Formats: sequence, C-alpha cells, structure tokens
Amino acid sequence: MTQDPRNLIYALRENVRQVIVGKDEAIEYALIALLCKGHVLIEDVPGVGKTTLAAALARSLNCSFKRIQFTPDIMPSDITGFTMVSMTTGEMEYKPGAVNTQILLADEINRTSPKTQSSLLEVMEEGQVTVDGVTRALPKPFMVLATQNPIDFVGTYPLPEAQMDRFFLRIAIGYPTIEEEMDVLDRYSGQESPLKTLTPVCGGQEIIAMQEMVGAIYCSREVRSYVATIAATTRKHQALQLGVSPRGAIALVRAAQACALLSGRDYILPDDVRRMALPVLSHRLILTPEARMKGYSAETILSQLIETVPVPGKMA
Repeated sequence: MTQDPRNLIYALRENVRQVIVGKDEAIEYALIALLCKGHVLIEDVPGVGKTTLAAALARSLNCSFKRIQFTPDIMPSDITGFTMVSMTTGEMEYKPGAVNTQILLADEINRTSPKTQSSLLEVMEEGQVTVDGVTRALPKPFMVLATQNPIDFVGTYPLPEAQMDRFFLRIAIGYPTIEEEMDVLDRYSGQESPLKTLTPVCGGQEIIAMQEMVGAIYCSREVRSYVATIAATTRKHQALQLGVSPRGAIALVRAAQACALLSGRDYILPDDVRRMALPVLSHRLILTPEARMKGYSAETILSQLIETVPVPGKMA
C-alpha cells in the first residue's frame, strides 16, 4: 500500500530542513515540482543556499544523482553523452553523459553557452536523450535542479524563453533572518557539514507512485476556466511582451493538483491555483522594454493581474 503522500512529503521536508534553515516554502515548492514530474530553477544571489537546497533534496531521495558545474567550455556531449568506436569490439559504443541519472544538479546553468543549454531541451521535456539518431529513455523519476545567479552578468548567457518555459517553477530563497542565520552558523560551525550526514528517506518507486496520484486529483470546469483566463490575460497585458504558454497553464493545474493532494483533498480549489501562480508562471513572462525601464517585475504584474480575474465561487 502506498504511503500517505503527506507523511512522505513531511519526512522529506524535515530531512531537508536539517540543512536548510527557515525556508520551508522553498523546500515545499521543490517537493511539489518533484511530485509533478517538473524541473526547478533556483535563482538567487550567491551564498544563500541554492546548491545546498538542490543537493539536500537529492540526498534525501534514494535515487541516482549527478552534479555538473556549468562553465563556458562544457560541451553538449558532456550533457547528452556521445558514441565512439570501442577499441575491443570495433563497434560504436554509447558513453552516457551527465543526464543519465535520476536527479541532475545543473549548477550555474547560465554560465554555459546557448548551444549547451539547448541540449537540455529534449531531456527536460521528453525525459529522453537522442545521440546520433538513437533515442534513449532516461531513468524515472527524473528531475533537473538548476541554479543561477540573477545579478551576475559577466560571463553568463541568459536562458532563452524556450529553456525557461521547460522549468516547472522558479524558487527564490532569500536571505535568512538574524535568528535563522544564528541557527545556520551553529549548524555549520562543527567539523562536518550537515549535508554529509543526510540519509535517504524514500526511494524512486515511492516518488513514482505519488506522481501518479497527482494526476487523479479532480479539476473542475470552473477551475480550468480560471486557469485559462489567467493565462489569456497575461497574453493581452500591455506591460508583457510574452505571456503564459499553454505549457505554463498545464503546469499551473498540475501544481494545484499537488497542493490539493498534500492538503488531503481529491479536488482543486481556486486557492491552490492562486498559491502556485507566482512560482509556476512568473519566470515564463517577458516584460516589454518600457515596463523594465519603469522598474516593474514579472511577479508584481502577475500579482496585480490575478486580482483582476474573477475567482470561481461555485465548484462543480
């Protein structure tokens, strides 16, 4: 019998909290993305724990894990793998790349070239990799956890819209409070990092079982109309050059389903949609040059926009 998803998510969250202090919302968003078979972009200033959060989540799962530090000289073949002639058999042999794993940490993803970034498009969308015309399925569950620094532009290559749209949601960690930072200093003042002592609390099959449960959560016609209206409104907003794609609308419904599941419900409420709208949709929006000059942000515009969309009051 499958374990109650709330208990399993609680165990995962508590495990990650041994390393990450005071960032429960960021942890929960990452876990929701995992349940929805999605990928996470962790974007924040240096030193706040982006890589630590990704590594802690990976260590909490009894899944294969690889980390790749992106630099300008990383090639697409380092990501996807390549074929070469075997010296023993004389036949073409496939050498797996970094993506041949279940949890992939793509550290500082915006420091590699656009050509290398694009090698992740098929991987993130289809869960497969194609090398020399041969397509190979990746192990399940599969998740990409990518980090990037939004304020360091020297030697970076901003992720294109197609790449950003592949990320299920974006997380910002933020600076800790004084009390939280004191706790961090206490935990990391010992001889060994807390990250090294983390042990897995669940395996891949348990995650796959929970992922299947997410799709069974009921989404009424009213809620679907609510999500579709939000998406359509972003495409007409004067301050937005690019609105939410259908992929983004689908992701929002999936995220709301995961929220409902973790709340013990088998149906979505509009509150689930509203809660997940910012982390799921804001990174998919492109502001007009005029809006950027005025200092607007995608989060601010999206928050204001959502307030103008009528909330369904009657559930089917």
